[in-house]
Order: sequence, then structure tokens, then C-alpha cells
Amino acid sequence: MTDGGAVLPWLVIRQDEGGNRYRVGRYATRAEAERVADRLGTRGHQQLYVVEKADRAAT
Repeated sequence: MTDGGAVLPWLVIRQDEGGNRYRVGRYATRAEAERVADRLGTRGHQQLYVVEKADRAAT
């Protein structure tokens, strides 16, 4: 980014049992995103939390 804003290229995505996907948050590092996804995944719900790198064209 050239506008002085923070670069947050890592996404945590929640996918429910119906296949619907929702962005939960954006993070600066993969490790940070994985910690969040792991913490959310331990709550016992049926959702799947995955970490993905953002597509620069989609941001």
C-alpha cells in the first residue's frame, strides 16, 4: 500500500457447514492470523476457520 495505511495481507475466513464464507479479520502476519483461527476453532462450533493470503487485486 502506498497510502500510508497498515498492510494486513492475511485473512481469517470462517466457512460454515453450508459452504458460506465470511471474512473474520485481517492480520499483518500469518502467525497472528493462525493464532486467531486456532483460538476460534477451539470454541466447539461446526465452522471451519482458515487462513488465506489476500489477493492484492481484491483489497
